[in-house]
This record gives sequence, structure tokens and C-alpha cells, in this order.
Amino acid sequence: MLIAVVLAIPAAYFGMSKWLEGFVYHTNIQPTSFIFAGLLALSIAWLTVSYQTIKAANSDPVRALHYE
Repeated sequence: MLIAVVLAIPAAYFGMSKWLEGFVYHTNIQPTSFIFAGLLALSIAWLTVSYQTIKAANSDPVRALHYE
């Protein structure tokens, strides 16, 4: 996930810069937006994996095998 964020930031910056050049009134792109978005994506991924890990650790393996 971290590698994906690091690779996506320059591509998103370049794409947004080119897109904003077409407008008469445009604003500068702040790097804090990319940092916040990357941290948000990483935290959502971490929470999802943590939830699934805890759910799997607390489950009864006998019940899981019974249905298979």
C-alpha cells in the first residue's frame, strides 16, 4: 500500500497540474493534500486488515471446518 501511495503521488500531481492549467482561475496544489490522502488510505487499509485479523483470530476453527 505504501508503494502504491508513493507511486501515485507524482502521477496525481502531474495530472492535476495539467488539468488545472486549462482553467482561467486556478489554484496552486498543496503537498499537504497528497500527504493527508496517503495517510488516510494507509489508515483505512490498516484498520481493515486489523479488523479481519482479529475476526479470524477470535473465530472457532471447528465451526469453519464444519461448513466445508
